[in-house]
Amino acid sequence: MDLVVGSTGLLGFEICCRLTSAGKPLKALVRSTSDAGKLETLKGAGARLVYGDLRERPTLDACCQGVTTVISTASSTFSHQPGDSIATVDHQGQLNLIEAAKAAGVRHFVFVSFPPAPGDFALQRAKRAVEGRLKASGLAYTVLQPTFFTEIWLSPAVGFDFANARARVYGSGNNKTSWISYLDVAAFAAASIENPAARNAVVELGGPEALSPLEVVKIFEELGGRQFAVEHVPEAALRAQKAGATEALEEAYAALMLYYAQGDVIDMKEANRIFPSLAGRQASVQDCARRALGHSPEAEAARA
Repeated sequence: MDLVVGSTGLLGFEICCRLTSAGKPLKALVRSTSDAGKLETLKGAGARLVYGDLRERPTLDACCQGVTTVISTASSTFSHQPGDSIATVDHQGQLNLIEAAKAAGVRHFVFVSFPPAPGDFALQRAKRAVEGRLKASGLAYTVLQPTFFTEIWLSPAVGFDFANARARVYGSGNNKTSWISYLDVAAFAAASIENPAARNAVVELGGPEALSPLEVVKIFEELGGRQFAVEHVPEAALRAQKAGATEALEEAYAALMLYYAQGDVIDMKEANRIFPSLAGRQASVQDCARRALGHSPEAEAARA
């Protein structure tokens, strides 16, 4: 039995769908405030809903009973629930989950983090602290460190408004990043469960091609047939935003934008060695752009 924590989030929900589609017995940790539509979808797919909260250790003890593998994607970065914060969820909440997993006899813990980023900020400290505790816990662990998700960082939420041909670019836009689809991260997470080579491994993940933000804009321009209006946010402005942040989440957003500005090219040799069945199968930025613009084969077939 597997337990997915963060099951109603973008990545966790996709992991649940993959596991239930493969016929894997699954618990999905949810809260009473979780989206009702997603709860119904999870139940309909065959997941067993268990109610718990990373901030309340006793609820985690109950959820971890009978579980072999825990997969945690939970984060406060997109949560708007009262009481959720980097300190309570990303740091102490994940530590609570590790201790509950140990106490329940869980054998394997898969934690979704991100690669070491430039600078010091609370979210990074939380991720590194959880990774360190996991390594010292005695549990078999897999730490997945994907770089920037295309579906988030190339979306209107962070200023990449492809529908209106406008793009906010952080920094010069010339530094390359190995953008990755969350769908591929979900595939790696699901494949970690029964893969002995993934035990006690920290795996950085990126997409098939490193591209600069300006190269990404060109791809969207070519596929959409429109020139983009590009707005640059200088690194100096991002540093000032980070330095002037009055709370940890604001600091995290500025720090991650600085990370984006500086780029991150991921060497996938180790990931391909550990997950040979997934080698070379990650979606490209072009693939993600086609999906976003409605040019995917599925979208074209639906219009036909």
